[in-house]
Amino acid sequence: MGSVTLCVHAYLCSGIPCTPSSVYAVHHEADIGTHRRCRARHPRPRRRPRCDHEAVRRLGETWGRRAEGADWESRVFALLADFLDFALGSPHLYTFLMTEPRERTRRFPGDFAGGASPAFTHLVVLVEEGMRSGRLRGDDPLEVTLALTAAVQGLVQLHLGGRIGLAEEEFRELCRRTVRRVLDGLLA
Repeated sequence: MGSVTLCVHAYLCSGIPCTPSSVYAVHHEADIGTHRRCRARHPRPRRRPRCDHEAVRRLGETWGRRAEGADWESRVFALLADFLDFALGSPHLYTFLMTEPRERTRRFPGDFAGGASPAFTHLVVLVEEGMRSGRLRGDDPLEVTLALTAAVQGLVQLHLGGRIGLAEEEFRELCRRTVRRVLDGLLA
C-alpha cells in the first residue's frame, strides 16, 4: 500500500481525526505491521476502496475456522464469536468497515448474494445447510442471514456507543442469547 499502512489508511478513510496516538491505537488494534516510511497523511480518494477491500480480505482469511468440522449449531456460534472478537477487539476498524458510509460499499441483497462479504457468506452457507437439513424452516437464505446478523450488529452498535452497560463477557452472553432467540424462531 505504499508508505501508508492499512491501519492508518483505514483510520484516515473513516474521517476520524488523525493524531499520533490515534494512529498508534488503530495500528495496535488492527495488528497490522507498519512500513518504515509510514506518514500520517490523507490518502487520495481513489485509494479509499483499496483500504476496505484489503481489511476485509485479511479478516476473511481466518473467519469461520474456529469450529471447522463441528456440528451446525457450534459453527453458527463460532461465527458469532469471530464477529464479536472483531467488533469488540477492533472497534475503530469495525466502525470503518461496517457502519461508515463509503463509496462502493457492499449493498444488500445484490453484493451479498454473490459471496462478496467473507463474514456474511460463511453464515449464508450455514443457513442454507440448516434449511436443506430441515433444521431451519425453508425461507430466503439471504434474508434469514440478514435477520441473524442485524440483531447482533444492532447490539454491537449500542454497546460501542455506550448504551449497553455490560462487561465484555456479559455482553457476549447477551449476543449469544439474542442469536439463540432468533434461531428458535427460525427452527423447523
